Amino acid sequence: MGALDLPEPVTREGAPPPVDTPSLQAALRERVDGEVRFDAGSRAAYSTDASNFRQTPIGVVVPHTPEAGAEAVAVAREFGAPVLSRGGGTSLAGQCTNAGVVLDWSKYCTRIESVDPDARTCVVQPGIVLDDLNRQLAPHGLRYGPEPATHANCTLGGMIGNNSCGATAQAHGKVVDNIARLEVLLYDGTRFWCGETDDEEYAEIERQGDLRATVYRRLRALRDTYGDEIRRRFPDVPRRVSGYNLDSLLPEHGFDVAGLLVGSESTLVTVLRAELELVPVVKERSLLVLGFDTIDKAADAVPDILPHDPIALEGVDARLVRDERIKHLNSEALAQMPEGNAYLMVQFGGDTVEEADARAHRMLAAVHRSEHDADCAFLDDPSHEEDLWQVREAGLGATAHIPGRPDTFEGWEDSAVSPERLGDYLRRLRALFEEFGYLSDTGPSLYGHFGQGCVHTRIPFDLYTADGVATYRRFMERAADLVVEFGGSLSGEHGDGQSRGELLSRMFGDRLVEAFGRLKAVFDPLDRMNPGKVVAAYGLDENLRLGGDWAPFEPRDLHFRFPHDGGSFAQAANRCVGVGKCRQHTSDGTVMCPSYQVTREEEHSTRGRARLLFEMLDGHGDGAIRDGWRSDAVKDALDLCLACKGCKKDCPADVDMATYKAEFLSHHYEGRPWRRPRSDWSMGWLPALAQVVGRTRLAPVVNALTHAPLLSKAAVLVAGVADREVPLFADAG
Repeated sequence: MGALDLPEPVTREGAPPPVDTPSLQAALRERVDGEVRFDAGSRAAYSTDASNFRQTPIGVVVPHTPEAGAEAVAVAREFGAPVLSRGGGTSLAGQCTNAGVVLDWSKYCTRIESVDPDARTCVVQPGIVLDDLNRQLAPHGLRYGPEPATHANCTLGGMIGNNSCGATAQAHGKVVDNIARLEVLLYDGTRFWCGETDDEEYAEIERQGDLRATVYRRLRALRDTYGDEIRRRFPDVPRRVSGYNLDSLLPEHGFDVAGLLVGSESTLVTVLRAELELVPVVKERSLLVLGFDTIDKAADAVPDILPHDPIALEGVDARLVRDERIKHLNSEALAQMPEGNAYLMVQFGGDTVEEADARAHRMLAAVHRSEHDADCAFLDDPSHEEDLWQVREAGLGATAHIPGRPDTFEGWEDSAVSPERLGDYLRRLRALFEEFGYLSDTGPSLYGHFGQGCVHTRIPFDLYTADGVATYRRFMERAADLVVEFGGSLSGEHGDGQSRGELLSRMFGDRLVEAFGRLKAVFDPLDRMNPGKVVAAYGLDENLRLGGDWAPFEPRDLHFRFPHDGGSFAQAANRCVGVGKCRQHTSDGTVMCPSYQVTREEEHSTRGRARLLFEMLDGHGDGAIRDGWRSDAVKDALDLCLACKGCKKDCPADVDMATYKAEFLSHHYEGRPWRRPRSDWSMGWLPALAQVVGRTRLAPVVNALTHAPLLSKAAVLVAGVADREVPLFADAG
């Protein structure tokens, strides 16, 4: 088969026909085993991810099972509604926000369905969180290899959609390297398991003559038509995540259809289940931290370290360390850093501490003999090592909102080059920052997975004005050309989504972008799967969460000063950057967020509440929440907030939901005190009542009344509080 047998590439056309939303909602409620939410609060909570973009969904479906999720797709197809699968919602390129039906797998579809310790595989549902998976695998001495910094709250479905990596990819590779098979569903209802496909299996599939056979036949035609161009244009770097994995279709990669679909960002299929390849747990670890004068000199040392086979090799600059000190993050760990203005964190593993330490010492001796001499801190205490690793994992939130400095944003936060060229790339990137006025003594910070040439950063783009957005576009285009000049990738692990989708032709050329469009047409010819992302993509300056036209309602009669946000409640509501640390399932020494840990509901996380408050201010005039301070949707989301101040301490972006809640409720009830719950009145006046009881020495009388069987029941009923024993007043006498 050749190109003539392939469908025409999917292209971005005009607006799709409107969806009959009431009928869609009714059909979903009738046919889907799960929760169907088209209310304003749910739509607002899912309006953005961790990126610069926002699109209000049509509605949200939380399926109880993968089969229920498949039925939701079937209903959406009947109404022509777009579909988006969502995991932990921490995507940084805009791939987890869209004007469609959002499937949230993270509440119920969280099971490990089987484990085969001998084969080192397991089958999981898409909503299981990585840390939960690894805790359950621990008794088998196994774990899943890739581990993003968001491992406490990212889901396996999201990791598959993004082709996630993390620091452990140094030893174990990306998700695409750790997938055996996927069970997938096409928008047209075609459903099958897929993986590597030899000629015999391919022939058997083709003999079936069904829709799956058509898909496989077209995939082979795509491979045969574009194979030489794939080999020529796909960059030979460890962290190529941009574009679709067309290289997985090549014969040398086993015509791996599962590998092809990894990293496709919900634009091709819905993943219902995954068979994962597992790795043994590393028994012991040692960590070396090397200090250098500059971050580019640290990068120059990477090629000399790689032959010693570290299991992780991360880079961190002094700006990141300084930002964390300003925000009082990881203070004990930071005290253990060696001298320097940039650092490499080099981790070794072994069956014993002595084995791991020996590998670290051999590497250190080699570095000292080279031109890359460095100051060193050596750690083989697991508790200290874990603390220091938090310095690197806190990078995204730590660099987002620094007092006295402009806000920073993602966009060019994820480029990757060959490790051998990393130092030169960082010098050129720094020059580009300076040319565009983004470089100062205070940033941007540079850090990332230096052992694989992947660079993370947040840049002080001006996304508040039209001129600033135009400058952001020019920078992104220049930065794309720069990384291509170095033979690298626009994305090293965060994906393309909307941030980089339109730039793919600069990296791959028009012919391979044509191939991406044809691949999209093989799986989703109607462009209903997460449209506008990766291929036929929206512009990188469309659908911005802020943007030059962002004009939120800015309340002036505030009760709190919000000094770290310029006195602006709108900026306070915008403080959340979507890291999702508030969605952790276990505390692990943190408080945030207790209500989410109980409900597993996005709108009852700190992040979800921040999204509702942001949408309440209606900066674009098209949001789901239109009634401002009077919004019952916002009030309902805040009701379960305990005002425990856990987020004030634990959130790396310093979201203070307790203060936001107090500000909101004051305005919500202003001028209509009768709407306040009875508990507000009873608890609010309790301190004054206690003083009266104390001064008048009525404690014995009050205690007797409130503990009489019938009166005590009446007291808690009138007070509107939980049916608990009323505390005793102290006897002042």
